[in-house]
Amino acid sequence: MNPAPSFLFRAAGWLAFASAAAIIFSIAVSQILLGASLAALLISRERLRLPAIKWALALFLLGTLLAWFFSGDLRAGMPQIKKIYVFAELLVVFSAVRYAKWIRWLFLAWAGLAALAALWGCVQFAGKIREAHAQGANFYEFYVGERIKGFTSHWNTFSAEEMFALIMLVAFLMFARAPRNWIWLKAACAFLIALAVLLAETRGVWVATAAAGLYLVWAWRPKLLLVAPVLIVLAVVASPPAIRERFRSIVQPKEVDSNQFRKVVWRTGVRMIEAHPWLGLGPEQPHIQFWKWLPADIHPPFPEGYYGHLHNVYLQYAAERGIPTTLVMLGLLIQIVLNFRRWLRSLPPGRDDRRFLLHGGIAVVLAVLAEGFVEYNLGDSEVLTMFLVVTACGYLALEKDVDWESGAGPVVLPSIT
Repeated sequence: MNPAPSFLFRAAGWLAFASAAAIIFSIAVSQILLGASLAALLISRERLRLPAIKWALALFLLGTLLAWFFSGDLRAGMPQIKKIYVFAELLVVFSAVRYAKWIRWLFLAWAGLAALAALWGCVQFAGKIREAHAQGANFYEFYVGERIKGFTSHWNTFSAEEMFALIMLVAFLMFARAPRNWIWLKAACAFLIALAVLLAETRGVWVATAAAGLYLVWAWRPKLLLVAPVLIVLAVVASPPAIRERFRSIVQPKEVDSNQFRKVVWRTGVRMIEAHPWLGLGPEQPHIQFWKWLPADIHPPFPEGYYGHLHNVYLQYAAERGIPTTLVMLGLLIQIVLNFRRWLRSLPPGRDDRRFLLHGGIAVVLAVLAEGFVEYNLGDSEVLTMFLVVTACGYLALEKDVDWESGAGPVVLPSIT
């Protein structure tokens, strides 16, 4: 029989749990706790574990380092090199959070914290209405550039955090063991989070949430997909005018919308990739060299928007780090989906915490892939952290040394990862 885990190893697990939960309200607190968890894990001398994507992840990080080394501007690329630290979240969660109850409570903590952030977002939304009215401004035009942010620094970050928390909460309600305790509280959290996603008006997150939601419904009750289009239409029709206008802007944009601006950054990114397909320009270089690569037929005045990155995760990675490294990241995401789908087929029928983690993990990957067409989502440390937590917990569902039947904690069985 194996000895009980040491105090340092248990502390590493507590700190990893806290780091993963804290990301909803503070990136600084989350990363401090991540460092403390990593230190406790290393000092404990317990086994360091990574899931099956470790080789793909190693290749992606190697490609990033090579692109940085050959960029000719090491100083400018340091922010992306420092961001490699965030990937330690995958290591500490997968190595130290090996109790089924902890994993279950982690996503319920996300739901509660995201609901609080959503409440604060609703307060901010009311403040935006008052501010626009006081200035005599058109609310839609005023709000597009000044949207709610919750506890974060930007509405894109807030929207993506709320989306991930909502996906995992819905997966929990659909597939987890005995989810009906405090059901009304969980439903209230889901409603508040969904409302915040709607009010934030981040169209890429809307599409990504819809993609994840359709997958979860398909996995839960496939026949309900028949009514999904009707529900979407009703939601749009019942929305306030500003929300309906934002939906309409996806195909009929106004000058204040970012559709034309994105065409400019995407075309510029394609030129960068064509000139540097193997290693890219180097981390941070698409921002630094943007105007150098602007197509000749694009002239001032330029559409209003943020030109600090390419607003497409695939173009951004290819322009920064080259096509091979981008394909490695795509392969990593596909591997997660395939691994989780294969394991789902081996589970016994009925509700199971592993089922909610695996279906939720797949839905999150689909959301990342969908939003990635219009946003550099994995370049955001908060979004990346939450994605890594979901991935780590999904792969924990494949582990044999976690007692998923009783949900109590580890049992002494060999790992299969």
